[in-house]
Amino acid sequence: MAFGDKRIVKPAEASTARGIEINAEMHGSLSFKDPVDLKINGIFSGSLDIKGTLNVGGRAKVEADINGDNVIIAGYVKGAVRVTKLLTLMPTAVLEGDIYTPKLNIVEGAVFQGTCHMSVAEVNDWLNIKELAGYLELDEEVIIDLVRNNKIPCVREGDILKFERAQIDQWTTSVMVK
Repeated sequence: MAFGDKRIVKPAEASTARGIEINAEMHGSLSFKDPVDLKINGIFSGSLDIKGTLNVGGRAKVEADINGDNVIIAGYVKGAVRVTKLLTLMPTAVLEGDIYTPKLNIVEGAVFQGTCHMSVAEVNDWLNIKELAGYLELDEEVIIDLVRNNKIPCVREGDILKFERAQIDQWTTSVMVK
């Protein structure tokens, strides 16, 4: 483009410039801090952390834990799916894993095997033990003792403990009232 040549970028061109399409086999972690439209048509394993929209195509095979704002699944996904806005399972979707989302759209024909956790609070508002200890201003050992004695709400994912901030806030209120 010459110096004097000016080009106006139309909104449609601007939105496709942020789009990424994967048609290959990939292993690893993908993380985006800025909004992006990501479409996976191939094979992916690892973890996905997407700001924006993730679209898993009808022929895609994904074995990953997924975190995203909006997720549309038409292919196969195995792993936990945490969505902050809307999760849509298309008729060809097969999802094996737990869902954490405030809004869920399952189109007839989709297959889902796992548990579904729906909350009006943002789904990505989870704390690990270290973050919870800082949030509550307690030692990590105190948190572990509370978990062992079933005195604090938590979710176990294998060996990992997670704490939903909204549940912790309710729990602290109920403990203070007693």
